[in-house]
Amino acid sequence: MKHTYKITGMTCNNCKASVEKYLNDIDHVFNATVNLEKAEAEVTMDKHVATQVLKQALPDKYTLTEEQKNNVFESSGVSSMPVEDEKSKFQQLKPLLLIIFYIATASILLHYKNWSWNAFMLDFMGLFYIVFSFFKMLDLKGFPESFSMYDPLAKRVPVYGKIYPFIETALGLMFLMRFEIDSALIITIVVLGITTIGVTKTLLDKKAIRCACLGTALKLPMTEATFIENTIMIVMAILMLLNLF
Repeated sequence: MKHTYKITGMTCNNCKASVEKYLNDIDHVFNATVNLEKAEAEVTMDKHVATQVLKQALPDKYTLTEEQKNNVFESSGVSSMPVEDEKSKFQQLKPLLLIIFYIATASILLHYKNWSWNAFMLDFMGLFYIVFSFFKMLDLKGFPESFSMYDPLAKRVPVYGKIYPFIETALGLMFLMRFEIDSALIITIVVLGITTIGVTKTLLDKKAIRCACLGTALKLPMTEATFIENTIMIVMAILMLLNLF
C-alpha cells in the first residue's frame, strides 16, 4: 500500500534525510522515500497509517499533507489495482555495480603486465575508499544522518558519521601509498565490520532504507549487494593481514 504526501519546510538534503528517518521509524511503515525537488514523500505501508500519525511524527518545521493514493487495500471479493512495478534490484544498484566494476578494471590494468594479487588488492581497496569518500564529501551535512540510520556506531556517536568520509579518504591514501598497510587493514576490518553488523540487522528486519555508501548524491537501496560489497573488502583485508604476518 502506497501513499504520496506533500511535505513543506525541507530546504536541504539534511532535511530530506531527517524526514525519511522520522517516517521510517513509524510502526507499519515499510519504506519512506523523499523527493526534495518535488517536496514529496512516498510512503509504503503494510497496514494503513493515518495521516495524522505521520504528521505527529515530524518536527513542527515540516508540514505533511496527503496528495494521492497509489494503492488501496483489497475490498472484499474485489481485487485491487496492481502496484506500479518497482525497479529490479539490478537497476537500483546499477550505479554501485558500475563503480565497483571500474575500480576493479583500473586495479587490474595497473598490474596486468607484472601481475600481483597483493598489489591488485591494495590498489582496489585504495581506489574503493577514495571514490566512495568523494561521493560522501558532496554532502557532508546530509551524509551523517543517512549513515546513522544503519551504522551502530554512527547512531550512538554522531561525530563518527561526520568524520567517516575523512577516515575513508585517509585509508584510501594509505593503501595507494603503501603507508602503514597493516594498520590500514585492521582499521578496515573494524570500520567495515561495524557497518556490516548494521547492514545485516537492517536486512534481517526487512527495512527498506537508503544506503549511504555513495553519500546522498545517488539514491541506493539497502540490499544484499551492500552486504556483499562490505564483505569483499573485509575478506581482502583479512587475506592481506594473513600474508603480512
